[in-house]
Amino acid sequence: MELHDLLAEIDHKKSILDGRRPLAAATVASIRQATRLEWTYHSNALEGNTLTLRETQVVLEGLTVGGGKTLREHLEAVNHAHAVDYLERVVGRQDPLTPLVARQLHALILRGIDDENAGQWRTVPVAISGSQHVPPPPSDVAPMMHDLFDWYAGDAVGLHPVARAARFHHRFVFVHPFSDGNGRTARLVMNLILMSAGYPPAIIKADPQRRIAYLDALEAASVSGELAPFERVAAEAVGESLDRYLQWTAGQTRPE
Repeated sequence: MELHDLLAEIDHKKSILDGRRPLAAATVASIRQATRLEWTYHSNALEGNTLTLRETQVVLEGLTVGGGKTLREHLEAVNHAHAVDYLERVVGRQDPLTPLVARQLHALILRGIDDENAGQWRTVPVAISGSQHVPPPPSDVAPMMHDLFDWYAGDAVGLHPVARAARFHHRFVFVHPFSDGNGRTARLVMNLILMSAGYPPAIIKADPQRRIAYLDALEAASVSGELAPFERVAAEAVGESLDRYLQWTAGQTRPE
């Protein structure tokens, strides 16, 4: 299916979901809990966190797990969930996406892990393991991030929300503005953009096949400038989320 057709299919599914709104409070709460858990698990697993989905749930319930799991892995789960909570408040208030919002998300991701660098643009060169892309020098980070947010508020407005979110994610990790936690923060910001436009979050799954597809698409965008593969990865994730939302809300109609 062509990307244009995939986006049209996504919008059709979204229109069905919109027709069921407002959702019952109990439905909203259960969807939120399930989404927050899966989003946290997969985003951390993409970065090498070894907590399972069930172990992530236990940690988010305030408990600890053994089996050689590290304190950092526990903190990554709790921190990501708190970042999702903050993101939801930003979306609920309809606050604009600004550099401060992105830095606050990053600060939450690294809280208690690297407080010195949490929420701070990097001041050192970095390399990305397994990638041919070399991020810009630290002196370019602040101006490039300024340009990114100007693009988001300007030229990007005319893009389909899914394409806009995907391109922002790519440009964010292209700059690699933080010394650590860039992937998690980029996925959070991508989903903030999607949710602000009424779409569910794109949860990039951590199974080997989809992890490789995600990383390969980012690599193609960064090295060759091929954006379509990454836009497709994001679109497919949004479509999958919409399918689940439609399953969860089946039978509910808009109140008269």
